[in-house]
Amino acid sequence: MKNIYLKLARAAIAQSVGLDYDIDLEGMLKKYPKLKEKGSSFVTITEGEKENLRGCIGSLEAYRPLYEDIILNARAAALHDPRFVALNEKEYNQIKIEVSILSQPKLLDYDDIDDLKQKIKIFKDGVILKLDNYRATFLPQVWEQLPEFDLFFSHLCQKAGLEANCLERHPVIYTYNVKKYKEL
Repeated sequence: MKNIYLKLARAAIAQSVGLDYDIDLEGMLKKYPKLKEKGSSFVTITEGEKENLRGCIGSLEAYRPLYEDIILNARAAALHDPRFVALNEKEYNQIKIEVSILSQPKLLDYDDIDDLKQKIKIFKDGVILKLDNYRATFLPQVWEQLPEFDLFFSHLCQKAGLEANCLERHPVIYTYNVKKYKEL
């Protein structure tokens, strides 16, 4: 399935920047019916030797067929990530794509920050943080850049638009795992 996920994302990005990239979607769906099941994905685009982030958009909940989710998230990561200008045709050959397929998020019951530290699996858990009307997520891959619990969660709080110490306010926490597929 790895090549199928990456091929769907690559084709969607190519088409979104005006390049021809022909795929046999009907053939894929016949050969891999799992693609028609509801699923959630994140598509991450990086560029350069240091693999600098160039776009990352995804879905936290499975509400549409997985193939549609990958295609639409790939297009959105290329064109509509608000942190970046839209990808263009010239950049297309310089990018690498990663597709993460998410498990169903699970509510994590915890008593306090120390309890949360015991329950979070660093480098394994993706985390969704919710507090009032604020929400943010980090994929498990973010642990590679932020490998310490306090650092990870202070950045996640800030990503949600909250103060860095928002864990003191006991936000709702969900965890999930991913299977990631990356172009070499």
